[in-house]
Amino acid sequence: MGGGTEAFPELGLHCQDPYCRQLDFLPFTCNACQKVYCLDHRSYKSHDCPNSDIGSRKVVVCEICSTAIETTGYVGEDEKNLLERHEKSGDCDPKKKKKEKCPVRRCKEVLTFSNTATCKSCRIKVCLKHRFPLDHVCLQLRSASANDNKFLAALASRNGKDCGKKIGAPNASRSVNAY
Repeated sequence: MGGGTEAFPELGLHCQDPYCRQLDFLPFTCNACQKVYCLDHRSYKSHDCPNSDIGSRKVVVCEICSTAIETTGYVGEDEKNLLERHEKSGDCDPKKKKKEKCPVRRCKEVLTFSNTATCKSCRIKVCLKHRFPLDHVCLQLRSASANDNKFLAALASRNGKDCGKKIGAPNASRSVNAY
């Protein structure tokens, strides 16, 4: 199975694909079957690797509670047995299937990992649209207004009423003539 040339016999190896047998000076060793392949046959699919599942992660989702169960490490055990064992373990709770939604009134946004923000004041999880204390009627702002903190009380009472008004805008009617 040696490779190389007459001058350098230790250099390179032949591809172990039965139809290729190309001499490759930078061969690839498959991490699943430990055979040597050329660039064209290095993927599991291209050399029909029998051990391609080694090191891969597989996940089965429970239809009852939507919990993801990793099947890696349970060699020889089928998915049906894993799901049955999950149901009997007591971890399977149908109430978990309901997705958490934004608690702001009339907001129906489902909270996921990427669109959830936690308020630093009241520790409520809300969607990104309501991440600011004024947008989700933060409990801390209400209690602060009750304690006569004038700034926070004014901020809480605004509710975006003054957003469109321009206060003290510079006179834009002046023009500069270039000579």
